[in-house]
Amino acid sequence: MKSNRQKKILAIVNRYHIETQDDLIDRLTAEGFTVTQATVSRDIRELQLTKVLTNRGTYRYVAPKREDMVAGLKFNAALVDSIISVEAAMNIIVIKTYPGLAQAVAAGVDNLAIPEVLGCVAGDDTIMVATKTEGAAKSISERIHVMMKAG
Repeated sequence: MKSNRQKKILAIVNRYHIETQDDLIDRLTAEGFTVTQATVSRDIRELQLTKVLTNRGTYRYVAPKREDMVAGLKFNAALVDSIISVEAAMNIIVIKTYPGLAQAVAAGVDNLAIPEVLGCVAGDDTIMVATKTEGAAKSISERIHVMMKAG
């Protein structure tokens, strides 16, 4: 339900000039969704929608320019399921994946747009993630370990 609603919200803000949460609620209702203002507010925050100034001098909601955020929300599960091990060495993180999945996981890491990540190089089952500092490598690898345990 939440995933479908959030997909619909992204479609609505991409198609229509949505200035307020009430406008969004009205569109969702017209599409068959029953929502409260609190739910819409939470969805806006989770989807990272922002308001931008239009050429008409009004504001409207827009989705982030990154990849589809709904796919991003689901990516974490796919990322975690594909990882076998993670180790930090200096400012490099080495991620081992199942064969054939390193490219996809590396692309996913790049799409997360973590400021401390300089870039990824992937082979068939191994990814090297270059970070700005040793501390960033340790912190990011620890976050991945936590995700692996939760998954």
